[in-house]
Amino acid sequence: MKLRKILCGALAALMTLSLAGCGGEKKTTLIMATNAEFPPYEYRDGDQIVGIDAEIAQAIADDLGMELVIEDMAFDSLIAAVQSGKADMVLAGMTVREDRLENVNFSDPYTLTAQVVIVKDGSAIVSPSDLVGKKVGVQLGTTGDMYAEDIDDVTVERFNKGFEAVQSLLQDKVDAVIIDREPAKVFISQNEGLIILDEEYTVEEYAIAIAKNNTELLEQVNASLAKLKESGKIGSIINKYISAD
Repeated sequence: MKLRKILCGALAALMTLSLAGCGGEKKTTLIMATNAEFPPYEYRDGDQIVGIDAEIAQAIADDLGMELVIEDMAFDSLIAAVQSGKADMVLAGMTVREDRLENVNFSDPYTLTAQVVIVKDGSAIVSPSDLVGKKVGVQLGTTGDMYAEDIDDVTVERFNKGFEAVQSLLQDKVDAVIIDREPAKVFISQNEGLIILDEEYTVEEYAIAIAKNNTELLEQVNASLAKLKESGKIGSIINKYISAD
């Protein structure tokens, strides 16, 4: 009787492993980490996170036959989230940079953008070179934050959210804000008396961050991006949110 119980238990365990193997060969959920404070790339519309990156992630998930789950978190926690396995990928208007490549892999780029400078209308700051010795607001952990550090004699004020940096500018607590172009357009449309300098601070590429050890997903995402670009889907998503002007 005891031997029979042992054999039955072993058989049950083998069946469980077999079922797990059959059902677990393909991951059915794709977890995207983002910071939903970055319109038009990601922002909240009621309870939903929407925007360019959310739609691109959904298109990738559909192509891979997976269910998309979006997790909202602080921008400076995003890379750690994919490193630890809490998320599969990051879409958050994230620029490809050498320092980030030390910690994650990046997909092929899906769009070009630029860092720009927001100032008050009438400001003495008329080009990025005028930021020397000034107080500059940035969102913590963004490329704007990193670039601001390179300005001579600058005081960098860091905020968890981009709109907080803009509010600080409106309150004369900082002299300028360095931020990505498209969110900058949204912020100045919502706040009178602000302008974007004509001269861009820098041009850069956005891509999807994926854990170093997840090369399979990187290959799948790149293959999906190639198909979505060729079909015009990526362009149509971007054009839905960003005007040509």
